[in-house]
Amino acid sequence: MKLNDLKPNPGSKKDRKRVGRGISAGQGKTCGRGTKGQGARSGEGGRLYRQGGNLPFYRRLPFVRGYGFTPLYAVEYNEVNLDQLAAFEAGAEVTPETMTQARLLRNPENPVAILGRGEVKVALKVRAHRVSKGARAKIEAAGGSVELIS
Repeated sequence: MKLNDLKPNPGSKKDRKRVGRGISAGQGKTCGRGTKGQGARSGEGGRLYRQGGNLPFYRRLPFVRGYGFTPLYAVEYNEVNLDQLAAFEAGAEVTPETMTQARLLRNPENPVAILGRGEVKVALKVRAHRVSKGARAKIEAAGGSVELIS
């Protein structure tokens, strides 16, 4: 095989469209550009980034998720307040699994944060990913314990 024997695969190359060669060729007169307007003129298209009155793409980017206003890798927690833990009996172990069974979590796949709204009347063994200072103080004041899950 020699270089002059090489040919492109059949169908991989198309002949370019020859416009302006008469009406029988199918692309005569206006040559596929329509009649009038910006698209019919030579050098049409406006400048780079011009998008016909729309807010240009590069100015829209900050509003698209992950490009400036919404942190892309933010950890979303299930927030559970102390008043929601009132359903548990004294000495109960409160874990993400038991909270899921009690239907306290929005999304069981996300980590759990215990917040300090409300009061705890009974001693609970709480295991969560995050616990606020106020919630920890109230749980321990009621005789319970707090353990963080890593």
